Amino acid sequence: MPRAIRQLVTDILVVVWVYAWIKVALWVHDVVEKLAVPGQKLESAGSGIADNLAEAGSKVGRVPLVGDELTKPFTGAADAARSLADAGQQQQQEYVDQLALILPLMAIAVPLALVLFLWLPLRLRWIRRAAVAAAVRDEPAGRDLLALRALTSRPLNELARLGPDIAQSWRSGDPAAVDALAELELKRLGLRRRA
Repeated sequence: MPRAIRQLVTDILVVVWVYAWIKVALWVHDVVEKLAVPGQKLESAGSGIADNLAEAGSKVGRVPLVGDELTKPFTGAADAARSLADAGQQQQQEYVDQLALILPLMAIAVPLALVLFLWLPLRLRWIRRAAVAAAVRDEPAGRDLLALRALTSRPLNELARLGPDIAQSWRSGDPAAVDALAELELKRLGLRRRA
């Protein structure tokens, strides 16, 4: 498979991989948010009980002579119910909201770090090298530079395929040897010589 196609496939796979991790992080967020439902129900129930007790206390308070004494238990119970509602709101929902933020961030942090600190620098380095090679490939001196680069960096088995005396041919300035070596280096970068 040519280098340019491998690069394109790799780029697409990296984008799909990051997208998949974003979806996982959103799924984790939704699952954790569902843990807030008991706290919401506790808050709702506590508020409802507090409202009902306060209303009952106000009605009982209208009873002549003993109304004030009868409202104290209702007021105390209403305050206790409000405390339950506050506990449901503060403890359950606030902690769940924090977890719903932290856990998805942790789920996406490692994959993004791998992309940003491993894959992206390698990709940018390849882009720089390929851009320089593309800029010099049609210049006579550029072809010589690419040929020299191939002689110094390509494995011996690749160089041997070009002929047993490829280094001597390059030293003597043989245009066919220079072109073959330059083509070898361009191929390594996923580029082709312009026709």
